[in-house]
Amino acid sequence: MTQREVTDQDNLTWTCVQAYAGLEGKAAQKDAELSETEEGNVTVVCTPSGQAQTVRLQLPSNWLESVSDEELLQQIGQNR
Repeated sequence: MTQREVTDQDNLTWTCVQAYAGLEGKAAQKDAELSETEEGNVTVVCTPSGQAQTVRLQLPSNWLESVSDEELLQQIGQNR
């Protein structure tokens, strides 16, 4: 399962992973395909290292490569 970690200005580290990314098998592949929106976005779950609440984001399916750390932090901040 591929994940990304980013740290915000409050020194809170967020671990972000695409929903269904850690599952295996045909059913998991089907779930991942179904979770992609018509716009090509997927659900990404970001979990904080501290007391803050988990955040769910809708990001492009290639978010690991196309979304910068700054953009990711901005999305997290807007959805907290």
